[in-house]
Amino acid sequence: MSGVIVTNPPKADVKDVEALAGYGVATVSEAMGRTGLLGPGIRPVQQGVRAAGTAVTVLGWPGDNLMIHAAVEQCGEGDILVVTTTSPCTDGLFGELFATALRQRGARGVVINTGIRDTQELREMGFAAWSRVVSAQGTVKATGGSVNVPVAIDGQVIRPGDVILADDDGVVVVPRERARATAEAAEAREDKEAKTRAAFLDGELGLDRYGLRETLKRLGVEYKTYEEYAADQGERS
Repeated sequence: MSGVIVTNPPKADVKDVEALAGYGVATVSEAMGRTGLLGPGIRPVQQGVRAAGTAVTVLGWPGDNLMIHAAVEQCGEGDILVVTTTSPCTDGLFGELFATALRQRGARGVVINTGIRDTQELREMGFAAWSRVVSAQGTVKATGGSVNVPVAIDGQVIRPGDVILADDDGVVVVPRERARATAEAAEAREDKEAKTRAAFLDGELGLDRYGLRETLKRLGVEYKTYEEYAADQGERS
């Protein structure tokens, strides 16, 4: 397998990345019309951590982490390494030594569509990581691949320089051209949710705030007392 290592790809503006960093994955996905999620299979190895940065992408071979070594050189301040393989792989392609090298270069974390290992060490050193599985299985360094090319995870295309946001809920990708608009939409959504939260704290119900009583009526959902319901069931038995 031949490949290519692309240097200096365009990236989302740092200010837009930092603006997005203030919001959760769910909020950002909703702000983009419920898109961008990398799927429920990519899970954090830690809890209570949120990371945001620009993607450095890797397309490698199953069971082979050669191209991750090549990608480390392309990572810099504020980047998040995003790794996938040409076919499904559960081997532990990434571990503590990679995290040490990436941290030295200012990278903020890793999202890997394969296995990860040394998870205790990653938590202890505070290096944020999301993976499909945890596996101690080792790898080789023998097959070519590509760095900083578009890759796909669970149907979502990630290009180098796109924004990656990850937290306890999962991972979302924001196309670099949409970063500013998405941050603004996320802010508007947060403001709306803050007002709703205050209303709920004041005792208002979602049924009334969202006009859902009419929806229930339109769908034919009825309110009945327990006695009425029990009588209906008795008639049908």
